[in-house]
Amino acid sequence: MTNRPAIGFIGLGLMGSAMVERLQSLGYPLTVIANRNRKGVDAAVGRGATEATTARAVAQASDIVMMCMDTSASVESRMLGDDGVIAGLKPSTLVIDFGTSLPGSTLSLGAAVEAAGAHYMDAPLGRTPAFAVEGKLNIMAAGAEADYQRAEPVLKDLGENVFHVGALGAGHTLKLINNFFAMTTACAMSEAFAMADKAGVPRQMLYDVMSAGPLKSGMMDFVKANAIDGVPDKLAFSIANGSKDIGYYATMADDLGTTSLMSVAAKQALGIAKANGHGDKMVPQMVDFFAELFKDR
Repeated sequence: MTNRPAIGFIGLGLMGSAMVERLQSLGYPLTVIANRNRKGVDAAVGRGATEATTARAVAQASDIVMMCMDTSASVESRMLGDDGVIAGLKPSTLVIDFGTSLPGSTLSLGAAVEAAGAHYMDAPLGRTPAFAVEGKLNIMAAGAEADYQRAEPVLKDLGENVFHVGALGAGHTLKLINNFFAMTTACAMSEAFAMADKAGVPRQMLYDVMSAGPLKSGMMDFVKANAIDGVPDKLAFSIANGSKDIGYYATMADDLGTTSLMSVAAKQALGIAKANGHGDKMVPQMVDFFAELFKDR
């Protein structure tokens, strides 16, 4: 459709590929770039997307540049430098970071984008790639009001629940707080199942009792899906990503001049699991990590 803005998309992993598929199904023209894995790019090109060779070229071809990358370092590597997004920005181009990044990095990149005459937003996501394909993500969009109004129609094509949460950086701040709570809950529930094993309490009994009260939650059920039903990817979020996010949360707390107490145990558990070869497994598989750990003691 001719009235759709041209979209450049960087970061076609599981979530990014699903978002690109959704946008293409609605008629948005897409320019994409390959990173570590060509699977998502090849699929997008097969549906009609144009492939660029540099992030600068992506920006030059786009009205809106979207990124869905794993770390702040990855975002910075695509944004900065002679072949980066900023070097290719046209006046008034809108750049949106959908990943989970450090707020300090987001603010620094926002200043550089503004100096180039363009606009920057952070809009981290909730829910899974399956929701992305259906346009039912949760989106925590942050940035200037005018930028949000411009982005809102596209965001609502991607998300069922779209929130304008404040000025630039507020989205990443909220996402880190959200993921801190999620990872802490997941690790606690995983240990609870493994401790029940150690004590001879059936996992199903533990779940039945705990879920009958106020402790019941979606995160409990994600962990239960692996612990009892043997379905590890109902929450398709890796231990490595969980470890990164809770580390970012601790860094954010330090940047704010305070110290997180509650994140320490989850950060340690996820970090040890990752160091022992569990990084590519899903967060609900922390049950298996704790079970192995307790078995040896």
